[in-house]
Amino acid sequence: MKIALAGGGAFGEKHLDGLKNIDGVEVTALVGRTIDKTQEMADKYGIPYATTDYDEMLGMENVDAVILCTPTQMHAEQAIKAMDAGKHVEVEIPLADSWADAEAVMKKQEETGLVCMAGHTRRFNPSHQYVKQQIEAGKFNVLSMDVETYFFRRENKNAKGEPRSWTDHLLWHHSAHTIDIFQYMTGSKVVKANILQGPKHPDLGIAMDQSIQMKTDKGQILTLSLSFNNEGPFGTFFRYIGDTATYLARYDDLYTGADEPIDLSGVDVPSNNGIELQDREFIAAIREGREPNSSVHGVIECYRTIGQLAASLEEQDGWS
Repeated sequence: MKIALAGGGAFGEKHLDGLKNIDGVEVTALVGRTIDKTQEMADKYGIPYATTDYDEMLGMENVDAVILCTPTQMHAEQAIKAMDAGKHVEVEIPLADSWADAEAVMKKQEETGLVCMAGHTRRFNPSHQYVKQQIEAGKFNVLSMDVETYFFRRENKNAKGEPRSWTDHLLWHHSAHTIDIFQYMTGSKVVKANILQGPKHPDLGIAMDQSIQMKTDKGQILTLSLSFNNEGPFGTFFRYIGDTATYLARYDDLYTGADEPIDLSGVDVPSNNGIELQDREFIAAIREGREPNSSVHGVIECYRTIGQLAASLEEQDGWS
């Protein structure tokens, strides 16, 4: 399996670290914004070809599939181009930053029949897989979820503290992790969704604080708080409140409601790294000719819901 990775930033590096652990996979090309930094990363990971030309990479015969870790605003267009070129594609979250673009990616996948997968990593973290297994075994049902997504990003920098060429977004990017896992875990349809947001940052032009609430047709509740203003540990922290237990999920670790660690060895996965497990699913789906977990079809309701929330913000005077 010959893979090209587009986007040589902090998250691209996480994928490269995971891909090197997967048998029969070779990263044959790296696409970045500037050739010097792209070549430097290619040399570090032993990637034979570095370029700043995405279209040129798509014309390479020794590329079977593309992983997109590029700026959010480029995801949909680049995913469609990859499928037009006959390449399978894994799009880092979010799939798109508009409902129309998300729908266009889905239609292109239907047209081509290629594997198109979105990087909804929470589905693959062992902590969340454990909860899903409890649900499927009939041992646990989600009644409500309380989730915090907190960062300190008053400057336009990435996870490594380096300057970013694009602006991140709480709604289209960070809420997508939680809205998707809420729908995935409950297996229910969201019938009510509300959003409020604070003032926009004068330089970044984005809302720095948001509050989202949802309810499913089965009565399950989601409460999601997001902020780029929080000083402290960063990331997303999940509280699953159910009929038989409470679980606290923090990336690849899981705790009881009393903050006692839960042994995840029974999840039985080849790695504890959610990004690597995500990439393993992408590659396995291509090899086996099947739809992957977190396929564009599997996550499309998440983006439909986000599109509705975005439209709601536009209708709120002074908050568009």
